[in-house]
Amino acid sequence: MSDQGKQTQGSPNKPVADYEARLAQADAAVASFDRDDHTFTHITRTFLRNNPTLVPALVLLLSITVFGIIAPRFMSPGVLSTIMQQVTVTGFVALAQTLIILTAGIDLSVGAVMVICALIMGRLSVLAGVPEPLAIMIGMFFGGLMGGVNGVLVAKVKLPPFIVTLGTLSVFSALKLWYSHSESIRNADIEEQASMLLWFGTDIKFMGATITYGVVALIVLAAILWFVLNHTAWGRHVHAVGDDPEAALLSGIQTDRVLISVYVVAGVILGFAAWVSIGRVGSVNPISFDTINLASITAVVIGGTSLFGGRGSIIGSVLGAFIVQVFTTGLSLARVDDYWQQFAAGILVIVAVTLDQQLRRATK
Repeated sequence: MSDQGKQTQGSPNKPVADYEARLAQADAAVASFDRDDHTFTHITRTFLRNNPTLVPALVLLLSITVFGIIAPRFMSPGVLSTIMQQVTVTGFVALAQTLIILTAGIDLSVGAVMVICALIMGRLSVLAGVPEPLAIMIGMFFGGLMGGVNGVLVAKVKLPPFIVTLGTLSVFSALKLWYSHSESIRNADIEEQASMLLWFGTDIKFMGATITYGVVALIVLAAILWFVLNHTAWGRHVHAVGDDPEAALLSGIQTDRVLISVYVVAGVILGFAAWVSIGRVGSVNPISFDTINLASITAVVIGGTSLFGGRGSIIGSVLGAFIVQVFTTGLSLARVDDYWQQFAAGILVIVAVTLDQQLRRATK
């Protein structure tokens, strides 16, 4: 082989040798992209984001303490019992609303759905003579059906949840007036012919206070939903769909099926809430609970559930419902006018949403 051939054959050796020599001198440290923000503000925001129930729990304790000082009657067993009983229906509706908001949706028709379910239960059992357990089951079935209608329109037709439920709010509101003929079912008629519908309003004496079976049912249902959302595949899928639906779809989650199931489950919960509401009020009125939509959303937001989906707490929503009721009752005992009570509720929502925005920045 000629010298030129040898040189051509060996020409790559020098650059390779130089590369290996330089590589041996290079820094062997692994690149790190961890955020190096250890300020008190960032640590606090991260801690609160990882513990969403802590904030509403502290707000509730602080509210009880403050109103106990301002209005000493607030701490009496009678007042506390009243708060627990009044928060029952709002708490149930807030549980259903939480499931939907976790998917980055919202349901403006929850109140109308609940009232329709109550009307079905009441009219079937009182006016049509249907056995009470069957009437209750039919009412809950229609709750799931109406929730399924919302879910299909959101998941399959791809309409925004706000627009869908705004439309079904009007539809269901019209249906409840048509079905009931704008007539109420009196307490005396329910007691005589369908006393089972009033069961959740039965009083229970507990440590000097009076609570109802509805309060117990709220606690039990909240515990069940907490377990399902945190320790089952369905719960993880709900959080994933709310956090990033495209990533959830790419990971194999059937996002449409999850969305529809969430709305159906929420509808069934609203059917159960209808049964509880009959026991709480003692009658069935087609125009009752007209502000429950706003109250449920307020409770969920104050409870720490993000309106952007993917993050929230069932227990926090229950605490949020208690916070709203504590503020309302405390301000009433302090002889604050109604419009200032509404002012305080609005401030609570604004503060809660602002805090949610701050917590979301903790991971950015």
